[in-house]
Amino acid sequence: MTAQTISTDILILGTGGAGLMAALHAHWRDPQQNILLVSKGMLGKSGCTRMVQGGYNVALNPKDSVEAHFEDTVKGGGYLNDQDLAWHLVQDAPKVVRELENRIGCLFDRAADGQIHQKAFAGQSFDRTVHVGDLTGIEIMSRLRDQVMAAGIPCLQYTRGLELLTSPDGKRVIGALLLDIQSGEYVVVKAKATILCTGAGPLMYQRAACAQEKSSDGPAMAYRAGAHLMDMEMVQFHPTGLVVPGSRLNGALLEEGLRGAGAHLFNGKGERYMERYDPEKKERSTRDRVSRAGYMEIMAGRGTENGAVFIDVTHLGAEFVEKNFVGMRDRCLRIGYDLARERVEVCPTAHFNMCGVSINRDGITNLTGLYAAGEDSSGVHGANRLGGNGVAESTVYGARVGDAVSDWVKESDLVEPQRDQVAHAIAEAEKFLCRKGESPWPLRDALGKTTWEKVGIVRNCPDLTQAIEEIRVLSERNENVGVPGNREFNLTWQQCLDMRNMLLASELVARSALAREESRGAHFRTDFEKIDNVNWLKNIYIARDGNAPKLWTEPVKLTKLQPQ
Repeated sequence: MTAQTISTDILILGTGGAGLMAALHAHWRDPQQNILLVSKGMLGKSGCTRMVQGGYNVALNPKDSVEAHFEDTVKGGGYLNDQDLAWHLVQDAPKVVRELENRIGCLFDRAADGQIHQKAFAGQSFDRTVHVGDLTGIEIMSRLRDQVMAAGIPCLQYTRGLELLTSPDGKRVIGALLLDIQSGEYVVVKAKATILCTGAGPLMYQRAACAQEKSSDGPAMAYRAGAHLMDMEMVQFHPTGLVVPGSRLNGALLEEGLRGAGAHLFNGKGERYMERYDPEKKERSTRDRVSRAGYMEIMAGRGTENGAVFIDVTHLGAEFVEKNFVGMRDRCLRIGYDLARERVEVCPTAHFNMCGVSINRDGITNLTGLYAAGEDSSGVHGANRLGGNGVAESTVYGARVGDAVSDWVKESDLVEPQRDQVAHAIAEAEKFLCRKGESPWPLRDALGKTTWEKVGIVRNCPDLTQAIEEIRVLSERNENVGVPGNREFNLTWQQCLDMRNMLLASELVARSALAREESRGAHFRTDFEKIDNVNWLKNIYIARDGNAPKLWTEPVKLTKLQPQ
């Protein structure tokens, strides 16, 4: 099977907030450089940045400070954060927000005094969340897309990354093998630098809030290429995903702004249960605590008939809800509930990876020529992400990486891909086609059940051990599935390729979760219920060693803030 070959200075896999910011900053830094964007869907329409409802955390008010934002971020992250990364997040955010508004054209909501309005989000000591109603992501992505198109930066749409290509010694990434989903044709891209911005996403869980095209492609490709991944056990569950059995909307978010505005959570018995789990902050506690509380209530038999709890904003007034939460009310109306006038069933849902490829402040990985930003990377959020810090991370680190890569490629050369590596990657993708075997779709359901029940909100050694074995069996079955039809727009084939990455990511999450014998942030184990700063104030790294994963730990670098 032959493949088209393209050469570029900078290859960016992913077109969410991180990918588009990286492209723009690299272009602005040097308009003469060649940049190629690759989107698994449609430019500006795929990924999770567009789905952001809540907003963007940034210290703008004179009564607020980057130091306070930093402290909230590190405390919320259970002190597992890379504090250098967390510091540059909060330090760069004010500059990037002003750039989004003044250079890129985002129109954020204003307060009565004309300043950018900032609302309350959980886990924060100050109301610092910039927003556009409850549809912030649509505004940011629409304006970023407009700027990318105006700059003439090319994008291969409906194209996925299959494998990263490396130098013969395996120490440098020199491009990637891509697959055009619509035509089924392969594309080899030779690049001086490659940036991973695929958005990762915990879609391997049976209830997940992320975009449906996400399948942990970035971390999986990076792992196979030899990159170091960090804290893979840290998967965030959002506490308020819609409960719509049998629908694609099952797990879709009702965002943090509801709890920030004063929403109450009730169990099936009508009890406001957060008063038991966090009497001080109640519903405005951090996501890990609120998610775990909801899960505990449901597991204790105090949920609804659908295995859910209720979110209630009716006491805020119908007019207030209709004005301030247009997107969420519309989403609820589609499933037959009026958020402004009645309680709505919700349940924790897999939402965000704090884990991913290990990077430094400029997105540099352990592999020369490979960079990462956004949800493909790890370290910024530690053990738990604050609502509003996600889109901030994407745009801040997209900008940082774009600047850094633009400078680096000036001193770099293109390297010819290894023909046998390309041929092997194509053969691995092709093997599913035109042969008899079981369908991948039931495997997707089985994986979702395993991860939800055994690698989910509450974990323990027996469950994690069993999950690793079940994932191994599912991986073997996926290697033997059969796909009818040709390569052109073959969604069953695409599901096979997605499953390969989701199964790998699931295994790495389970192995890291088994290794961390404590509870911290989003990682909660019933057999180690306490935070253990003596033994586990460490980051867990994982990398490929032959055909098996190798795990090791390194102490967290407490450069600015010490745990109490």
